[in-house]
Amino acid sequence: MKLVHKNIDKEGEGSVSLVPENMEDIWHAYNLIGEGDFVSCSTIRKVQTESATGSSSCYRVRTTLKICVENIDFDTQACVLRLKGRNIEENKYVKTGAYHTLDVEQNRKFTITKAKWDSICLERVDTACDPMQNADVAAVIMQEGIAHVCLITANMTIVRTKIDQVIPRKRKGNISQHEKGLIKFYESVMQGILRHINFEIIKCIIVASPGFVKDQFMDYMVQQAIKLDNKIILENRGKFLLVHASSGFKHSLKEVLADPAVVSRISDTKAAGEVRALEAFYHVLQTDPARAFYGKRHVEKANESQAIETLLISDKLFRSQNIGLRKEYVALVESVKESGGDVKIFSSLHVSGEQLEQLTGVAAILRFPIPELEDESDESDSDLEE
Repeated sequence: MKLVHKNIDKEGEGSVSLVPENMEDIWHAYNLIGEGDFVSCSTIRKVQTESATGSSSCYRVRTTLKICVENIDFDTQACVLRLKGRNIEENKYVKTGAYHTLDVEQNRKFTITKAKWDSICLERVDTACDPMQNADVAAVIMQEGIAHVCLITANMTIVRTKIDQVIPRKRKGNISQHEKGLIKFYESVMQGILRHINFEIIKCIIVASPGFVKDQFMDYMVQQAIKLDNKIILENRGKFLLVHASSGFKHSLKEVLADPAVVSRISDTKAAGEVRALEAFYHVLQTDPARAFYGKRHVEKANESQAIETLLISDKLFRSQNIGLRKEYVALVESVKESGGDVKIFSSLHVSGEQLEQLTGVAAILRFPIPELEDESDESDSDLEE
């Protein structure tokens, strides 16, 4: 993300102008813009004119509009952000109060104006504009007949393509049909990799599967690359990392990203940090449950004692339409930081973020045990059972 202009006063009111440079930046824009914010950017508007003779003509013009955002729609597959709202600055093509939809697009400047920029939003602007945040990991999760080619950014796990093919079973007299099916499947996966992975950006391609599927696929791909003199595969062969996965489905990415070999390869990415934090939380929850809690009420009580060592929180909570609730989560994050705690903000579009959401979206590892909180949890559990 490119920062063009930033003008925010001491009270937190002001505007920021940004230019999204990739898909990840559109995701950041989605997290920055809230209902009630003012957003301006250039857009295409259909204009109808009527001549003196009564005939009408319709044409498209590019104009800059400023709307008060009422509805936000983010298409995760196409990475398109659409904002709907009323125009607040009249121009020659659009009247004040008229509804319009703005598309936040790559390489096109947009400006957000807020009545209050809180610390979470300001931190996200800094993160988005940090050139070190670019994602450089891809993954191919596969089993016989099913494969998912994914891009793993710091904030998202994007499934670029899914390959789903029926492979005949290996039976007596039918071995050749099984092998033909496998070769056809491997070829589809190889084409998916070539089509959806930019080897100039990607530093590591994880290939994961149960059993020997990953090894057989890698052998096939290298042999085909030699046969067809495919320099892209041959020159980037060292970027492929083979690891075990329990299945070829997207949810297996969680265990893959927790693999020590994978962690060491992607240790400088935010995604790896989130996975490590979540693994640490589960470990403490099993071995020392009085030091690990989840749910807003318990985490806030732990924070009152300045006991939080690591706070795990989903960015989905900061997109709450309930302004009061959002402010409470922002205050929680600021309080934990002030008391020297580490805060990990998880992306709801990353596999680790999806798992954190199953734990209410907020969890904490404590510096010291608080047994009374654990007793409270047991009591609330028994109340629920009754």
